[in-house]
Amino acid sequence: MMTRRTLLELAALSAASPAAQAAEPPFVLPKLPYAYDALEPYIDAQTMQIHHDKHHQAYVDNLNKAISGDAALSRLSVEELLQRLDALPAAVRTAVRNQGGGHANHSLFWQTLCTSSKSGKPAGRLTAALDRSFGGQDKFEEKLQASALGVFGSGWAWLSVDSGKNLVLDSAPNQDSPLLSGKRPLLGIDVWEHAYYLKYQNRRADYLKAIVKVINWDFVTARYEDLAK
Repeated sequence: MMTRRTLLELAALSAASPAAQAAEPPFVLPKLPYAYDALEPYIDAQTMQIHHDKHHQAYVDNLNKAISGDAALSRLSVEELLQRLDALPAAVRTAVRNQGGGHANHSLFWQTLCTSSKSGKPAGRLTAALDRSFGGQDKFEEKLQASALGVFGSGWAWLSVDSGKNLVLDSAPNQDSPLLSGKRPLLGIDVWEHAYYLKYQNRRADYLKAIVKVINWDFVTARYEDLAK
């Protein structure tokens, strides 16, 4: 016979079930901050739509799947997950590195781009830092393109701030984030083929010459001011 206690427990489960089903996953795809065609003629609309809606969405979905059922991990931001990678359960480390890296990298990538008419120039302390570290914006962009061109296979070129508040230009394979090595990324250039192949095919150098024309320097400057405090 069903007891009163059992009835109450079933009622509680029934009441909780719809809320649990309706709960948002810990990570969601951020909205693209401009139209798909906003970066043309440098980055085409079809590439932007597939890159954002398909590739980035897949990283989000796979990251959510990897940490599903772990309430403690679900409460962490993607940045915190990557910064604490070595402390995570071994079973999820590879997925967090790859899928979490893909989510974090692309979330920043969209923000560091804008229509060419609004690209602007570095300002404030970032201008001085680029002068000091690379010889100015033009020299920096040359070195950024060289770093990205030198990535074998898939990966990223990164401008980051290290623990000493210094600018660091380097590259990383796959979806590895600067967060894995204690740096904070300012600007990343995606050189996975999905970022450019529809328009540029195997002409990565042409893609790199184009993408520097749509860097959102206002955003990068503001991010540097925040991270260099």
